[in-house]
Amino acid sequence: MKGLLWVLALFALAVGISLAAHVNDGYILLVYPPYRAEISLNLAIVLLLGGFVLLYGLLRGVALAAALPRRARAFRSRRQHEKTVQRFHDAARLLFEGRFKQALKQASLAHATGYSRAFAALIAARAAQRLREPFQQKTWLEDAVKQDPQLEPAALMLEAEMLIELRRFDEAIAVLRKLHEKSGLHIAALRLEMRAQQGCGNWEEVLRIVRLLEKRNALLPEVAREIKLKAHCENIRERQGDRAQLQAYRKNMPALEASPRLTHTYAEALMRLEADDEARAAIEAQLDKEWDSSLADLYGKTRGSDLTACIARAEKWLPAHRNDAALLLALGRMCFAQRLWGKAENYLDASLSLADGREVRLELARLLEQTGRADEAMEHYRAAAGLLS
Repeated sequence: MKGLLWVLALFALAVGISLAAHVNDGYILLVYPPYRAEISLNLAIVLLLGGFVLLYGLLRGVALAAALPRRARAFRSRRQHEKTVQRFHDAARLLFEGRFKQALKQASLAHATGYSRAFAALIAARAAQRLREPFQQKTWLEDAVKQDPQLEPAALMLEAEMLIELRRFDEAIAVLRKLHEKSGLHIAALRLEMRAQQGCGNWEEVLRIVRLLEKRNALLPEVAREIKLKAHCENIRERQGDRAQLQAYRKNMPALEASPRLTHTYAEALMRLEADDEARAAIEAQLDKEWDSSLADLYGKTRGSDLTACIARAEKWLPAHRNDAALLLALGRMCFAQRLWGKAENYLDASLSLADGREVRLELARLLEQTGRADEAMEHYRAAAGLLS
């Protein structure tokens, strides 16, 4: 629509000029003795406009010709800049694609041309890290910080990652502490520090960092739970030679972080210290709260002052867990220890009917030996040996 309006306007202008020229009877007299010339005003206007256009075109051509060398240099510079920018972009793209060797090459070329040298060096450092070339990475990181000091936190992050991959966890922690001083705590750095602390075996620090990441919703609940469980189990193993330290650690542990697997580790540590009564109490409290078959199996291995009470406690669990082979095995063990041969055999047979395992076979074999049934016991021994192979 706009184009049509322009066409109509041009036609109207042409008609207007034609009408004006038709009614214009003026003329121009040019005198240059002994010559004189008389031309119409319309022709004079046309010649004037034509001369102006011709002069403008001539001057414009001269200017363009004079500027040609400068324009050629600018064109070459622009093409070189575009090529350098493309190399930089290619380096970043190749890095994300996982083609680290090509990314390192393109970043080196971009760095050599002087375009964004600091970021090019940082990309080259990351590519070198992925290629497991720590010397090259260190060189590029130093160059990146030299070109732009504001990139030091990024360089420290890359250096910490490299040290963790090289299993130099103590050095990685030192680098991360320097990073914390410069840029404060942030989630990515905390995750790196958690890995480094795990590598060093600093499980108290691991717990502190995991709880901090949980508050920031930076870890999936399942992942955080597994890491805390691992840390607690390692802390218990470190203290398993000292009963007082073991008890104090368990007492100070948050109740929300308790679990059957953790109670299993804690009870095993107490049993090594011959504190079976305390181990049994911890297992009972956990099983009343949350059932776990492996914990029930461990309950049957405890030995303490009153196994009869333990049998009664386990039998209270039985109505809710009749098909739990581990609980039946535990009851069979405890009855065997109390020389309740008939009950022990019944429980062990029931466990065997649910799950044919090596441990229940061996318990049955020992029971049958005690009751003078050596032939039947030998059958269970052979079956247990077959399960071992």
